[in-house]
Amino acid sequence: MMKKTKLSLAILFIFSIAIGCKTTPRTTTDSFISIFNGKNLEGWDGDPAYWRVEDGVLVGEVTPQTILKQNTFLIWQGGEPADFELKLEYRISPKGNSGVNYRSKQIDTLAFALKGYQADIDGKDKYNLGYPRHTGQNYEERGRQFLAVRGQKVILENGQPPLVTDTLDRATLLNSINYDGWNELHIVAKGNNLKHFINGTLMAEVTDNDAENRSMRGKIGVQVHVGPPMKVEFRNIRLKQL
Repeated sequence: MMKKTKLSLAILFIFSIAIGCKTTPRTTTDSFISIFNGKNLEGWDGDPAYWRVEDGVLVGEVTPQTILKQNTFLIWQGGEPADFELKLEYRISPKGNSGVNYRSKQIDTLAFALKGYQADIDGKDKYNLGYPRHTGQNYEERGRQFLAVRGQKVILENGQPPLVTDTLDRATLLNSINYDGWNELHIVAKGNNLKHFINGTLMAEVTDNDAENRSMRGKIGVQVHVGPPMKVEFRNIRLKQL
């Protein structure tokens, strides 16, 4: 009788572990969660004339038939993060102009428009330079505009131009960007400090002391920009709230 009891307890213990394994959510070691399912636009809101999903990739495209009169965004509906890290991979056409907005506000009077911080992205031939002019910089959409161009660390104060505290080697930064293929963009927003990385290299850093104009939380969105026909692609969009 004792042997049967011990055997039954052992079976129950193993069964309970198996049930726990099936019902307990798995967390990754880096605590990032995916906010794009790779199948459709569920959880995002934007104009379907410009946004679609193909082969697990989020595609934003402007064609000769859909030329824009104003920038338009695909906006994540999952919340308004404050302190966070965002990682994604992007690829952009040579004439492309795009960006990733964060801590942004949606403008009610315009369709799919955002105001706020942006990690800028552009193609290698957008300005006929043979390399991206703005990729990695911090640009405030519909706000204070150029907060930190690529290669700058700046401090912002109310009513003052950006104070550049350090500059990064621009040749090194350009060498970190894959002009023709996929890149990883990494945004770190913590308190009033904002950092943009491309492929692990710091591109721009802003310390925003402008309490009147800064934003400490808000929406995330990806952009297609006014201008000639273009295409931008995003995949592996992951968020970690701090």
